Amino acid sequence: MAKSKFSQKHFHDEDAARVWFEAARWPSGPNCPHCGSLKHYATKKAGRYRCAEKECRKDYTVMTKSVMERSHAPLTSWATAFHLYASSKKGFTATQLERTLGCEYNTAWFLHHRVMEAMRRGGLSSPMMGGPGKIVEADETYYGNVPEAKRPTKTTSGRPFTKRGRTGPSGKRAIVALVERGGDARLFHVAVADQVTVQGIVAANVAKESRLHTDESRLYHGADKHFASHETVTHSRKEYARGDVNTNSAEGFFGIFKRGMRGNYQHRAGPGNLHRTISGISA
Repeated sequence: MAKSKFSQKHFHDEDAARVWFEAARWPSGPNCPHCGSLKHYATKKAGRYRCAEKECRKDYTVMTKSVMERSHAPLTSWATAFHLYASSKKGFTATQLERTLGCEYNTAWFLHHRVMEAMRRGGLSSPMMGGPGKIVEADETYYGNVPEAKRPTKTTSGRPFTKRGRTGPSGKRAIVALVERGGDARLFHVAVADQVTVQGIVAANVAKESRLHTDESRLYHGADKHFASHETVTHSRKEYARGDVNTNSAEGFFGIFKRGMRGNYQHRAGPGNLHRTISGISA
């Protein structure tokens, strides 16, 4: 009989879970999350340490200054939640975690969102994608309904939508993807995928020494001035690859994203939560 993926001790023993988290967070031994000192005393309570620095002297645990801080959920539940996130290519839902843990939905919902926030990358600390000799693919897709009153009536090039905007990208939410060939991917939910917005995202996240690969979309016109090269494939002429020039990695990533949305989340995420759902899909 095959072993359960949750058979490891840290998924059902609280002390083992604490040791597991400590080894991951402090591979060289506990260090104070308040002042960074490695000097500490062990208190009478297992897993609680006291900083030995005179100016600090604060108590802390592996949960201090982390997304787990002030949580009443056991560490075994946190270990299960992190494992589900890391091993689920198309993301996982709070209801799935509720079934796995056998807990209340509000507990599963809390763990789910905290884990997604912990593992989300973004902001000023994120390194630039690509670099000398590396390829970054850029593409956009549209998913989820936009209320009728907020739907645009013209394309990004200024032309009116056909069919009165009832089909196609006019009625859906825009998502821009950047995928480094053989590396990481980043998704951005934007209100409008126009040239200024899309090129701003590309410029802020992709190193200038990179080779940029896109389709023939007008959104990327002029990008060759900002990168080592800007190479395109013309999908309208059924050209999907020319040598190593393609956007197949980005399109494959969108396939994973949409299967995750339909298969796991099932309901189309609204504008307030789409960015959180996006962070649950991995490359």
